[in-house]
Amino acid sequence: MPVYSYVVTNNNNQTEKGTIAGDSPRQARELLRNRGLTVVEIAVQQTTDSQGWSLSFGKRNETRVAAFISELSTLLAVGVPLLESLDTLILQQHSRFKNCLLHLRDQVQSGISLADAMKQQPDVFDQLCVSMTGVGEKTGALDDTLRQLAEFKQRSLLFKDRVLSALMYPLIILTVSVGVAIFLMTVVIPMLLTNLVEAGQELPWPTKILKAASDFLLAYGWIVAICLVIATVFFCIAIRTRNGKRTWDTFFLRVPMLGNLARKQEIAKLSLMISSLLKSGIEFVKAVEIAQGTTKNILLDEALEDCKQLVSRGKDIGHAIGQHSYFPPMVAQIFTIGQKSGRLDEMLERLADDYDHQVESATTRLTATIEPVLIVTLSIFVGFILFATVLPIMESANALNSGG
Repeated sequence: MPVYSYVVTNNNNQTEKGTIAGDSPRQARELLRNRGLTVVEIAVQQTTDSQGWSLSFGKRNETRVAAFISELSTLLAVGVPLLESLDTLILQQHSRFKNCLLHLRDQVQSGISLADAMKQQPDVFDQLCVSMTGVGEKTGALDDTLRQLAEFKQRSLLFKDRVLSALMYPLIILTVSVGVAIFLMTVVIPMLLTNLVEAGQELPWPTKILKAASDFLLAYGWIVAICLVIATVFFCIAIRTRNGKRTWDTFFLRVPMLGNLARKQEIAKLSLMISSLLKSGIEFVKAVEIAQGTTKNILLDEALEDCKQLVSRGKDIGHAIGQHSYFPPMVAQIFTIGQKSGRLDEMLERLADDYDHQVESATTRLTATIEPVLIVTLSIFVGFILFATVLPIMESANALNSGG
C-alpha cells in the first residue's frame, strides 16, 4: 500500500506534516479530511505492498512486533485511547515498520477492529496476534490480552532455535577449517612437493596419501563443487514439499541428542503458546488450530491435527495427546491432570519452563562436548598434513648426512 507525505492545516489554522497510508491519493485525502484536516499538499513517499513488506520485514524483526505489542498494552492500561496510542508508537518508529503501523492506524481509524486490521498484514502479525487481539477486543480486556501476548512473544524469542544456535559456532569453525584445508591441499601442498617429485625421491606413504588427495582435488575439485551445489539445490527444493519436510523432520528427530532436544524445544514453544491462548479465553480446540498455523514441524502439525479431531469428537485431551509418539508420556499426563484440575494453562506454562531449562542445559553440555572433539579432530588432520609434508624433507636431509 502506498505511503503519502502530507502538509495540512488543522482547525486552529496551524500547519502539520506527517505520513499516511492509502490505496490512492484520493483515499489518503479523504482519510485526512475525516480527521478534520485541510489538505495543502500530498505526495507519494514510499510504496510497500504486502509482498515487499514481507521481504523487507524478515523474521529478525519479530522483536519489533513484540516490543510494539508490549508498549501498546502499557499505553492502553494507563488509559490512553487506541488511536492515540498508535499515533504515539508511530512517532518513535524510523524504519519500514512505521509504514506497517501507519496502515494499521488508518484501518482502525476507518472503523475496522484492531484484530481485523492486523489480519490484513499476515506477514507481520501472525494468527496468534490476530486471535488474541480479537479476544481482547470482544472481552473488553485488550490491554491485559496484549500484555499476555507480548510476554509470550518475548519468552518465545528467548529460547527460539536454541539448538541451532548452540551448533552455530562449531559449524562456523568447521566451515573455516574445511576452507583452509582446501587451500592447503590445492595451493600450498603442490608447491612443497613439486621439488621432491622432480628430484625422483621416493615418497613415504603418508606423503603419497596427501599427494593423491591433493591431485584429486586439483583434477576433479570443480566436479565435486558442482555436485555439492546440485545436491544443495535439490535438498532445498525437496524440503519445501510436504513429503520432503516430513522425511527431514523424521530423520532429524532420530539423530541422537539433537532429535530429542529439538522435540523438547518444539513442545516447550507449543505449551507456552497454548497456555497463553487458554489464559486469554480461547478454547482448547481453537488454540490447537492456531498453534498448527505457527509450527513448521510437519510431524507436530499432523499430531496436532489428529489431536484436534479426537478432542472435537469428545475424547479427553490427555488421551488424544498420548496417541502420538511425538509426545512423551509425561506430556500426555500433564494434559490429563491439567484438564481434570481445570489448571491446564498453569501446568502447560510450567511444562514449557521445565523443557526450556532442559534444552538450555543440554545445549550447553552439547556445545562443551562438540568443541573439544572438533578441535582434536582438526588438530589430527592438520598434524597429518604437516607430518606428511615434513617427513620426506627430513628423510632427504638424513640421506645427505649419511652420504656425507
